[in-house]
Amino acid sequence: MGELKRTPLFEVYKEFGGKTIDFGGWELPVQFSGGIKEEHEAVRTRAGLFDVSHMGEFELKGADSLAFLQKMMTNDVSKLKINGCQYTAMCYENGGTVDDLIIYKLAENHYLLVVNAANIEKDFDWIESHLAGDIQLKNISETISQLAIQGPAAQQILQKLAGDYDLGEIGFFQFNKEVSLNGKVALLSRTGYTGEDGFEIYCNPEDAPSLWREIIEAGQDEGILPCGLGARDTLRFEANLALYGQELSPEISPLEAGIGFAVKLNKEEDFIGKTALKLQKDDLPRKLVGIEMLERGIPRHGYTVLKDGNKVGEVTTGTQSPSLKKNIGLVLLEKDYTSIGTELEVEIRGKRLKAVVVKTPFYKREKK
Repeated sequence: MGELKRTPLFEVYKEFGGKTIDFGGWELPVQFSGGIKEEHEAVRTRAGLFDVSHMGEFELKGADSLAFLQKMMTNDVSKLKINGCQYTAMCYENGGTVDDLIIYKLAENHYLLVVNAANIEKDFDWIESHLAGDIQLKNISETISQLAIQGPAAQQILQKLAGDYDLGEIGFFQFNKEVSLNGKVALLSRTGYTGEDGFEIYCNPEDAPSLWREIIEAGQDEGILPCGLGARDTLRFEANLALYGQELSPEISPLEAGIGFAVKLNKEEDFIGKTALKLQKDDLPRKLVGIEMLERGIPRHGYTVLKDGNKVGEVTTGTQSPSLKKNIGLVLLEKDYTSIGTELEVEIRGKRLKAVVVKTPFYKREKK
């Protein structure tokens, strides 16, 4: 175990009462002085600010970029327009997941790939090992910091830093690569990992601490809170957004994890894993579903799920939902037991407790 990595905001955490933990080799705040439930509620009803500078960023450009991405990605990258973002996955030949990521199209034949922090080296090696043709690939993670402001008041707050530029011009899954926030230039995208409206801000590492303070300051009237990994996890979980290492893994395909919308089996190009995924689609053995506990107990990652005493699946994520005040979980389940209303049991601390399959996402924001 080497030393934990730190983001440029590490020194700022203390000012806001951040409690840090080891998260995949990074020393990051699990919560601030508000606590996870308060932070969660702030994002659902007002706004929250997250440091997500640990995420990885790769730059990919060159005449053969699009053809290459079509070979590597499950989604149809040809549909991506300049200043647009696309959610996709990369798979192994057997259909298992290398990672899920977001692609930003900066210009013709010029892309930014945003990958999960724990997978930066693995992803880079995977992409690099398949390079062919006129392509330049660069890991630029060290040169970018990322903040995420999320919640119904996110635009209103950030607008105070953006001057005359109307943030309303950036649509969902679109971005503007040069927005001035109090004189600091950042790439701003209308994306997030919470199920709420909001923006992800890609900036120079040296600008990150002052931007953080300025956004918190600007959001005082709206009740913004600094938020940690704890609330980030409960928020994304309620919105049924997959987490690599839990809902997705080398053993779990994008189809099983319920992100089939990002797998375009009908695109002309062959992509890595396409054959395996086509076979799987015709007869999907397992599926990710939501469950709600009928008896007292919290389903946690890795817990066994049973039907009539036989193991039929396991919990990928579970918690007490701050929004719904219920104990709920996501479960990778054999397909015969995935219908809504199916009663199951979860083994929790040596006891088998009743649960039922329910509809997901558990939480959906009301569109204005």
